[in-house]
Order: sequence, then structure tokens, then C-alpha cells
Amino acid sequence: MLIFAPKESDANEPRTAVTPDSTGKLVALGAEVAVEAGVGARASFVDKAYRAAGAQVRDDRTAALGEADVVVRVRQPPVAEVAALKADSVHLSFLDPFNESALVDALAAQRISAISMELVPRSTKAQKLDALSSQHNLAGYAMVIMAANRLQTIFPLMTTPSGTIQPARVFIIGAGVAGLQAIATAKRLGARVEAFDTRPVVAEQVESLGARFVQVDLGETGQTEQGYAKELTPEQLQKQQAVMADRCAQADVVITTAQLFGRKAPLVVTKEIVERMKNGSVVIDYAVESGGNVEGSVPGEDVVVGGVTIIGYRNIPGRVAASASQMYANNVYSYIEQFWDKERKVFTLDREDEIVSGSLVTHDGQMINEMVKSVTGS
Repeated sequence: MLIFAPKESDANEPRTAVTPDSTGKLVALGAEVAVEAGVGARASFVDKAYRAAGAQVRDDRTAALGEADVVVRVRQPPVAEVAALKADSVHLSFLDPFNESALVDALAAQRISAISMELVPRSTKAQKLDALSSQHNLAGYAMVIMAANRLQTIFPLMTTPSGTIQPARVFIIGAGVAGLQAIATAKRLGARVEAFDTRPVVAEQVESLGARFVQVDLGETGQTEQGYAKELTPEQLQKQQAVMADRCAQADVVITTAQLFGRKAPLVVTKEIVERMKNGSVVIDYAVESGGNVEGSVPGEDVVVGGVTIIGYRNIPGRVAASASQMYANNVYSYIEQFWDKERKVFTLDREDEIVSGSLVTHDGQMINEMVKSVTGS
């Protein structure tokens, strides 16, 4: 069985779905592995290392796509490239199926069994396969380091003969995987950290990391089966933003990570809130690619509003591409290994398994995923 990893089509995507280490593990399973020349170059993995791990390094991308039984990558394929895939093969990557209906239709028409890594259930059984969590973890770390580099003051308390420098104040909105890692990283750097989330259930996790959980009485809130916060009512948003304004006004760094699974991110930091913030403070909008949490943030750009820098970088995990690739490649390997038939040395899809049923989007010429159907109305 041939597993092929092409180079990413998105010029802004430096990550790769296979590393030399994961290649070696796939080969040990009995798989034949091929990679496109230069597949890991932007994450510092050279072709020589892939060859040493047992992979073929292929120059003809189209031919390899047509031969592969399983294609693995980070981002979704270009719609125009789907026709090059072998019918009834497996494609595994982040697909964004809620917003990429044309791609989903093309994959179904080509009879591709398309696995969407962001749909892997957040369950104990699927922890090693949970690519969203692995990438959010790295993003939480990377955002704090980015903020520390952009801030003109230091993070920790420092007492010297010249005087005392107070610790930076960091306010993190959204205490999911990215937010919790951001809290932990900011605390390690010595900042004074506060965090808010619409889900009171996460307060204990926030406080266990040494941060103060900001309480806002929003009435009944909750989270989805995937662990994401549910959408707030207009009245709840108004209450939330009133508290956000006070906390942001005191902060040196604000990091927003609030996202709704499969839907546009909520606006939590308005223009009025930004205008109240201190000169020289920094805001990082992790949700900028899904609509943005911060009014005025622009994907891929820095925006300065009255002395406040709003950072809207795309693909923050890609800013630590080697580590992000290592973790994602391990998620991909774990998915394949979980459903690998050791006797026949093939990757199988057990549609009765909760992992497959949750993450398989198209199969046998149809779009079959119930979650995607419920969100998109397909």
C-alpha cells in the first residue's frame, strides 16, 4: 500500500504531514512511503533524511497522486487537483468541510474517502490522533513568545538597584487548548495572568496553572461535544464585553482564542475596547482566519490603533513549523496505525468505529458526515 505526502499547495504553509521519523514508523508497519521532493524543506527536514528513513522521493507529483492508496497532507487539496487522485483512495488532512463545499463535492465525485483531521473526536481513545489539539497547543506557546517579542516591556517582575519593574499583565480570552497553553507559557515567563471563558467548567484548569479566572455572570452557557464554547446570545455578549473592556484596559497583552466549531468566530474585543487599552499594548487575534475576535484585525497583517498593535497572523502553528510538523505527523501516523491491518499490511476504514465515523467526510461517492450535514444543511 502506497502512502504519499505531497508538498503543501498553500505558499503560506510550511508544515508537512510526514517527517523522517514518522516515515520510519510507517515503513515499519509495512507501508510503502513516497514523498514529493522538498516536502519538508520549509520545516527543516531534508530529502536525504526521508530517503534514509525508507521513503521514495518523487519529482512527479501528479503521477504519485494517481498511484497512491493514501494521500496525507496538512491543508486541503486544491479542487483542481482532486481529479488526479486515484478513485476509491483515502485522503487525510485538515479539510475545513464546513466552508469548502465545492471541495467536498469534488472529493465525493472522485469516490475519495476523505478524512478531515479537525473532526477527530476529542475522546480518550482518540487523544493521539487529535491534530487540532496538538496544533492549538503549539499556537498557545507561540502567541505568548510573539507578544513578548513585540512588547516594549519585559514579562517578569525584576528588582534591581535602579528600581523595580512590575510584571506584564496578560489577559487571555478563551481557555481551550490554545488558551491554556498560553496561560502556562505566560506564567513561566513571569507575567501576571488573567483569563476568561464562557464555560465556568474551565475555571479550575485556569487556576491550576496559576492564573486568575475572571468571573462573568452570563447565565446558562455550555460547550459542544467537541469541547468548544456554545454561541452566546446578544445579551450575554453585551455583559461579556463590559467585563472585557475593564480587563483589557489594564492588560499589556491580550490574546484572544475564542472560536466556534464550524462557524464564524465571535467578536469579543470591539473597537471601543481597543481604544481604552494602554499605549504600547499588544493584542493577538488567534481567530483572525475564521472571522476574528478583535474588531479591526486583518488576516496576515499588523494593525496599529491608537498605539495598540493588533496582530492577525495567519497559521500561527506554522511559525514553529518543525515542532508543528513533528506533532501533526505523529497524529497522522497514529490515525493510520490505529486502523492498520497488520496481516494484510493495508489501511482499513472501520466505519463502525467512532473515530472513523466522526472524521470521515466523503465515502463511496457520497458526503456522509452527520456533523457536516447538520452545520451546512447538506
